[in-house]
Amino acid sequence: MSKRHSLRQQARLQALLREIRREAGLTQTDLAKQLGQPQSFVSKYESGERRLDVLELRQVCNAVAISLEEFVTRLEQSFE
Repeated sequence: MSKRHSLRQQARLQALLREIRREAGLTQTDLAKQLGQPQSFVSKYESGERRLDVLELRQVCNAVAISLEEFVTRLEQSFE
């Protein structure tokens, strides 16, 4: 995979993370509170400054009321 392709996929991941938060009607601060994290935690993973591990991603999905499976499906569809 080329670096350019990888960067495009990372950008799509970040966009989807923002999208699911907004669909849930949450600000970064709201979501951070639900996760027991500072607002900067959400800001950093949405901007790509930080990456989430799968357990953290699962927590984010739970907080915005979508399944991890739905998130991955939507992410894969965004790559098509």
